[in-house]
Amino acid sequence: MNEIVNVQNVSKTFHDKKAVSNVSFSIEKGEVVAILGPNGAGKTTTISMLLGLLHPSEGEINLFQLAPSDKKVREKIGTMLQEVSVMNGLKVKELLELIRNYYPNPLSLDELIQLTGLTEADLKTRAEKLSGGQKRRLSFALALSGNPDLIILDEPTVGMDITSRNRFWKTINELAQKGKTIIFTTHYLQEADDIAKRILLFHNGSIIADGTPAEIKAKLTKQSVSFTSENATQSIKKLIKHDVVNHIYQKNNRLIVQTEDTDAVLALLFEEKVGASQIQIDNGKLEEAFEQLTQNHREAM
Repeated sequence: MNEIVNVQNVSKTFHDKKAVSNVSFSIEKGEVVAILGPNGAGKTTTISMLLGLLHPSEGEINLFQLAPSDKKVREKIGTMLQEVSVMNGLKVKELLELIRNYYPNPLSLDELIQLTGLTEADLKTRAEKLSGGQKRRLSFALALSGNPDLIILDEPTVGMDITSRNRFWKTINELAQKGKTIIFTTHYLQEADDIAKRILLFHNGSIIADGTPAEIKAKLTKQSVSFTSENATQSIKKLIKHDVVNHIYQKNNRLIVQTEDTDAVLALLFEEKVGASQIQIDNGKLEEAFEQLTQNHREAM
């Protein structure tokens, strides 16, 4: 069985307002999928339905070909939510041992320490006395305790420093290489670009793009050509008068030409003899694609 997640024609309505509208997608074993979108796009509602915390108003969700609430499903998934809540009164080690005992094939304590970076001092500390960063490490360890086949992470790196964030994504890559299926939401678009093999872009409760980061960025109509020039001012004057140049500006000693036809701009650089060197074509950033696709969706509504 390769299909881990199947979502068919799912909608969720709150007080006559649709938070999720007729969404369908499937996720195969071993995929690393980022769910992106602006606030209110339906990301967290979708995650909550995948976890069985909310039930769809319409449509059907299956994980491992079973309902999300099925005990067999719960034994195969691990989750880390944006809001960290831990059981007070227990030391970290005691809490991990407790949760591990709920699963038929848990990871060992040593494996959890290695994967999450928990220290000996962390293990001896009561949960209520942990710092914010320590609580997030504990939350991640709890998500992995059952050795899950499907890992669902909702804004997992919020509040993490750069070192902790880098370690976290290194661990996610290791888990992905072992065949784990991973779904995560994030507001850090660079994380999605670096980590995800596939992106589901939500807007107003619907999926408006589904593809690899490269495929999403390829949907940009405006791309850019950048280069260095000995006389930047003169180069700008020569190029800006051409219709194929949407915009031209200087950044970090490079001239950047925004265009919808990079081939035409490349030809123009030589025709105008601007002395261009170190020429690069930039197919755009995920953030630019994100903004453009959501803007296009708003205009089409």
